[in-house]
Amino acid sequence: MAGRTPVIPGFHPDPSICRVGDDYYLACSSFEYVPGVPLFHSRDLLHWTQIGNVLDRPGQLTLPRDAPASGGIYAPTLRHHDGRFWLIVTNCAEGGGNLLVTATDPAGPWSDPLPLPGVHGIDPDIVWDEDGTCWCTTAGISQVPIDPYTGRTLGEPRRLWSGTPGAKAPEAPHLYRVGDTWYLLIAEGGTERGHGVSVARGPSPSGPFEPCPANPVLSHRSTDDPVQNTGHADLVQAPDGNWWMVFLGVRPGGGSPGWHVLGRETFLAPVRWEDGWPVVGGIVAGAESAAPAYRDDFDAPELAPGWISPRSRNASHCTTRDRPGRLTLRARGAGLDSPDVTFVGRRQDLLSCRARTRVDPGEGSGGLAVRLDEDHHYEIEAGGGTVRVLARIGPLRTAVAELDVPEGPLTLGVDVSPQPVRDARSGPDTLTFGVTGPDGAFTALAALDGRYLSTEVAGGFTGRVIGPYAAEGTVHFDWFTYEPLKEPPVA
Repeated sequence: MAGRTPVIPGFHPDPSICRVGDDYYLACSSFEYVPGVPLFHSRDLLHWTQIGNVLDRPGQLTLPRDAPASGGIYAPTLRHHDGRFWLIVTNCAEGGGNLLVTATDPAGPWSDPLPLPGVHGIDPDIVWDEDGTCWCTTAGISQVPIDPYTGRTLGEPRRLWSGTPGAKAPEAPHLYRVGDTWYLLIAEGGTERGHGVSVARGPSPSGPFEPCPANPVLSHRSTDDPVQNTGHADLVQAPDGNWWMVFLGVRPGGGSPGWHVLGRETFLAPVRWEDGWPVVGGIVAGAESAAPAYRDDFDAPELAPGWISPRSRNASHCTTRDRPGRLTLRARGAGLDSPDVTFVGRRQDLLSCRARTRVDPGEGSGGLAVRLDEDHHYEIEAGGGTVRVLARIGPLRTAVAELDVPEGPLTLGVDVSPQPVRDARSGPDTLTFGVTGPDGAFTALAALDGRYLSTEVAGGFTGRVIGPYAAEGTVHFDWFTYEPLKEPPVA
């Protein structure tokens, strides 16, 4: 259906937005991946460019090896106040907690994290009232005033309006002052198919709050809309006075129950005000269909901000400096089954796409992987004169196909193709792994069902990430490409 594409596709959930002049800035959750909290810029709310990551150095964020998949960094709130950008976020890893960072330039550098030991709960929101008091509100929904310069709480937490009676998981609170009225926006119903957004209003940041009679103001639950799980929203006012909402959603594919494979994506909708309440319009189409091809020849001394790795990444096992024009990966752990795998990937942000990489395994082994977590990944791996397609699905790991190849560099690839829905059990897509020969022809070795790399199978909060990895020894990569896969429409 037209008008149902995200403005920031792929695994970019929990969007928080702010505007400074004619510029919009948006941050998302990153969970177990580093660098943490991708940050985007736009002038029109439709076309977004990643300008960096907020937590982009080990001094700000290094997640422990035992941080679980879908653990780590949850639900930032991004605001601009008193000439400075503020971002508050939860680190759900052991010893983490809520933290606050600031910057004068959203592209960075951002400050070292300021711990907030007195702020409990996830999904923290930050807002200043007219007398300068800084209020922090968290999932639950509870609130406490804080000193944003020292991290101290300035009172006892108190409960606020927590949404529809009986609705689970009231979370993602955001507070706004519109005229003389304060609005409390929350998500509720869980982040699955029952997700929704509700709102209440009151005379101050602490209420008392009355709920909107039309709640939820946004939800696609119990509908056949191709975008589901809509929720975790944030509001922004444009320079022309119009209001907009960004929120997460998923695009399930295949038969029943529907599998979403890209993770939770960022969508946009207009908002109008009626009788003092926000009314959310239909989804505005993003620019996914015009997505350009991406190529990285690894010529820069540092990786581009779109490259991410699980839990930690440093030059001892990932660098472009050892061999100019090459990405050098040194294996650690036990490959992709291990929490400390040496893997560098980019979020899959197209439903139909193709990725290629030129790999020189040398005395080691490595290749190209499509990762959801340690227990759910597919890969094509070269080493020892053999190319293997491997699949890990829950407790099962198997070699799906093998091919003897000459020693030396070779090009590995994967094509991701949506599949037609032929019956209730149809999967969402097929991942075809193969080798590109000297003549440019792609030899397919295995075609795997994409449902097993979906949230509905694996669980969690992330989406697919595609990129190079090292399983043993030292492996070099000459280049990586990612582009839309042009195919006939699905029947």
